[in-house]
Parts: sequence; C-alpha cells; structure tokens
Amino acid sequence: MKPLAEQTVLITGSTDGLGRALAVELAHDGARLLLHGRDAGRLRDTEAEIRDHAGDTDLDTYVADFSNLDDVRNLAEQITGDLDRLDVLVNNAGIGTNLPGDGARMESRDGYELRFAVNYLAHFLLTRSLLPLLVGSAPARIVNVSSAGQAPIDFDDVMLERDYSGIQAYCQSKLAQVMFTFDLADELDRDAVTANSLHPATYMPTKIVAAAGVRRASSLEEGVAATLRLVADPDLHGVTSRYFDRQRESRAHPQADDAGARRRLRELSERLVQQPAPQP
Repeated sequence: MKPLAEQTVLITGSTDGLGRALAVELAHDGARLLLHGRDAGRLRDTEAEIRDHAGDTDLDTYVADFSNLDDVRNLAEQITGDLDRLDVLVNNAGIGTNLPGDGARMESRDGYELRFAVNYLAHFLLTRSLLPLLVGSAPARIVNVSSAGQAPIDFDDVMLERDYSGIQAYCQSKLAQVMFTFDLADELDRDAVTANSLHPATYMPTKIVAAAGVRRASSLEEGVAATLRLVADPDLHGVTSRYFDRQRESRAHPQADDAGARRRLRELSERLVQQPAPQP
C-alpha cells in the first residue's frame, strides 16, 4: 500500500462534521483530496480551512446534490474525466432522522424516499460508476460510513409510503450501506479493491446529532480515528467485507448476512438508478 502522500482520496459530504474533520486530517498527511459537498459556498469555506491548517494542499472540490441522481452521474463523469487514479472512496455524505424535514416524509428529485436516496442510493450509483477507476488504481479501498443504528428493509414498502418514521428511514438506509458493502466485497478481488463499512462513533457533535436533540456521547476525533484506520492502516490490506463498530470488528444487523436480501436490494437499486427522473 502506498503512503497517504501518494494517494488520492474522495470524501463525500466533506463540508461538515466527520467528513470535514477527516479531510483536515488527511491533508496533514499529504493526501491529494477530492472534496464533495452540495453547497459551493461551504465547499469554499472547507477548502480555505484545510489550506489554513495544512498549507499548500493538493485539493479539488466538486458540487453535487445527492438528492438528485443526475447530479451524482455528473459528479462521477467529472471525476473520471479529471483523474487517472482514485485510491480511496469514502462514502460519508448523509442526512439524519429529522433533518431536513423535521421528521416528515420527503422525496428526492427522482421521487424516492429522501433518506434512502441520499444516504444509500446516491452512493450506490457513485461507487458503481467509479469502480473502473478504483480497480485501475489497485490496491484501492472503499469505506462506507454507516451507523450502529440499523433496521431491516421491508421490500414491500422500501419507500415507507404506508407507515413513515424518520428513524426507520435513516436506519434502513444505513443497513443498506452495509449490505452494499458486503455485496461489493464479494464481487471484487480483495488484492485490487477492498470494501468495508463502519459505525465511526456514537452521537458525535455533528449537525445531524444536534438536530435530533441527542446528547453527544463521543468526540469527533474518535470518529475520525476509526474512519482513518479503514482508509490508511497498512495492516488492513486485503481485509474486506467487514463491518466495524469504531475500531472493533463487529456484526451488522442479521439482514446484512442474508444473501437473498442483498440480491433483492442490488436488483432494486439497479432498477432505481436506471429510471429517469419524473418530470415536474
């Protein structure tokens, strides 16, 4: 595995919380950074902060709204057009149980339940689109930032149209991330690209946690350390298809181990990302 100073790392959701703090840490280590956010102004602020902390950092920014799959497609096209290699993809962008919407059910631009779309489906599409670049950069890593808050997917009501709960929506989207991780790991040669997921820390001081009215239980530094380990620890070379609770290997919800459920999710996801957005 190459040292971080020779690696290119893409972090989705890098303008706040864990993603921003991870970017600062990686900049100190000399990595080339690709920062994603949905707001150009906040991306500029994040870039300025990183340059203040780490000096002349090799850094590029990309704007994309993950509630719009066309934006995700355009993001993947920009990155593949700009780069000849990508060593690490950190799928971190996400929304919580009640922000936005204050607990009400919301839909994405494509007509899908918003938390499922942003937390999971956008990353499914982005990762699948960037796989050739990752494989061509081997050895490479995919790190999916999930959560210990996981709930099984009801395949008869994935979009939660019958009985909506922000907690259910968030938790099923986070389990979907883990299921996707295991699927990827089965597909990829572990010597080329590894795929792992983690619960970085419990109730870090982030915007999502504050909006939920939950008391913080962990520091941001704890979450950064756990995530950075999956990004860069040479001892994890070839380690794949794992779910970590902070820095300890753990077990995800049992549905993640159900090959039939993972297949259903994969087939559903492939259909959803191929469907054109509804016309306004």
